[in-house]
Amino acid sequence: MRTLAVAAVGVALVLAGCAAEPAETTQDQDPAKTDGSSLEGALSVSAAASLQPAFEQLAQDFTAEHPGVTFENLSFDGSSVLATQIIGGAPVDVFASADENNMTKVVDAGLTASEPIAFATSSLEIAVAPGNPLGIETLADLVKPAADGKTPVVVICAPEVPCGAASTKLLERDKVELTPASEEQNVTAVLTKVTAGEADAGLVYRSDILRSEGGVEGLEIEGSIEAAGTYVIAPVQGSKSPEAAQAFAEYLTSDRAQALLEKLGFGPA
Repeated sequence: MRTLAVAAVGVALVLAGCAAEPAETTQDQDPAKTDGSSLEGALSVSAAASLQPAFEQLAQDFTAEHPGVTFENLSFDGSSVLATQIIGGAPVDVFASADENNMTKVVDAGLTASEPIAFATSSLEIAVAPGNPLGIETLADLVKPAADGKTPVVVICAPEVPCGAASTKLLERDKVELTPASEEQNVTAVLTKVTAGEADAGLVYRSDILRSEGGVEGLEIEGSIEAAGTYVIAPVQGSKSPEAAQAFAEYLTSDRAQALLEKLGFGPA
C-alpha cells in the first residue's frame, strides 16, 4: 500500500510538471507585443483644415491606446497648401487630404509610403448668420439682392482647395455666376469670416457648421456630397516613425475613429 501511494505521488508530480510547461512559455511572451502597445515614435501630421477638431481628439485617443506614440505636431491648412509643403520637403509623417486630387500630387511625387486610405466623406452647406436674416435658401439666392437691395457678401474657398473645387462644381451645376468677396486658402478662413460677420454667407463643410457651435447656421445643398469627394490619408515616405505613421493612418478606419467622425459631421467613405 505504501509503495503504491509513493508511486501515485510520483506520477502526480510528473503530470503537474508537464501541465506547468505551457504556463512558463506564456510568461516568456511580451504582453506588449500581443496587444500592440509596443508601438513607439513621434509623429508630425498635416491634415485638411476641416479635420482639425476630429484629429485633435483622434490623436489623444490613439496615444491612449499606444502610450509609446506622441504627436509632436498637428498642422492644419488647405489640402493644396499641405501637399505643396510636403512635395517641397516639409518633415511630415502623415498626410490627410480633403480630396483625392491633392493626395494624388503627393503620390505622383513618390512621397507616400503606402496606398492612401479613404476614411470619410462630407457635404457642403451654405453658412449664414444665426436665424438666416437674409432669408437665403439656395445657391441662387447668393447672387440675388436682399430686401435692402444689397447683394449678399459671399466668401468661398479658392478653386485649388477641395472645398473651393466642390463649390465651383455646385455653382456651375446650378448655373450661378457668383463673384465672391474673397477666395480663401482653407475652409476655416471662410467659416471665420461668416462667424465674425465679415461675410453674409460662405460655402463650408457640414462638419464646420457643427464645430461653430451655433456661430453660424447651415443650409443644406442638394447633391453636395458627390461634389465634396472623399477624405484620404497616407503615411509619408521617409518618416522617422514609419510603423506608427502606418498604424495611425489605418486607425482612421477603426470603429472608434469612425464613430467620432460621424459625431462631428462626417460621412463614411
